[in-house]
Amino acid sequence: MRVAVIGATGVIGKEVVKLLRSHKHEVLEASRRSGDHRVDIQDPASIRAFYAALGQVDAVICAAGGAAWKPLAQLDDADFEKSLHDKLMGQVNVIRYGAGAINAGGSITVTSGVLAQKPMPSSAAVSLVNAGLEGFTRAAALELSGKVRVNCVSPPWIAETLAAMGQNATGAMTAAQAALLYASAAEGNQTGQIIAG
Repeated sequence: MRVAVIGATGVIGKEVVKLLRSHKHEVLEASRRSGDHRVDIQDPASIRAFYAALGQVDAVICAAGGAAWKPLAQLDDADFEKSLHDKLMGQVNVIRYGAGAINAGGSITVTSGVLAQKPMPSSAAVSLVNAGLEGFTRAAALELSGKVRVNCVSPPWIAETLAAMGQNATGAMTAAQAALLYASAAEGNQTGQIIAG
């Protein structure tokens, strides 16, 4: 398969690239600052240009996107606006603009996260965008059925991320383990699924 990975330089993205290459797929790396292609998912024009340059592929995986992490009382309009335009609408647009770039039977996989189902203090903006993306994924899969498969990986807290935050990562899923979820979405035949670890 010919697969494009958006967010290829991130904690999970690097492992997705490594795993797919070990499966003998042609992998095109994309991120804001490096890789085979540049794309900023916060910018709709950048996503359109990415797809125009990419050509036809069998799968697109997006492991990019951020949202504000603050107590609800401290979240201001700009925090919500950035969160919505980055992790939510950025990935919505990866699906919307990408459907025509995917070969028959191919897929687009995006990323939400455990905070959609299990929110915690300071996660209001993240939980909002994760849950919204999961709902959109299910709906888009219905409308694109027979053309493009659409799935969303919802990883738990990742060990490397917890360690970087100074938190206990014992028993947490590693980025390499999370990469298996993305590979299953790209290589399988499911659609409209929220794939959790």
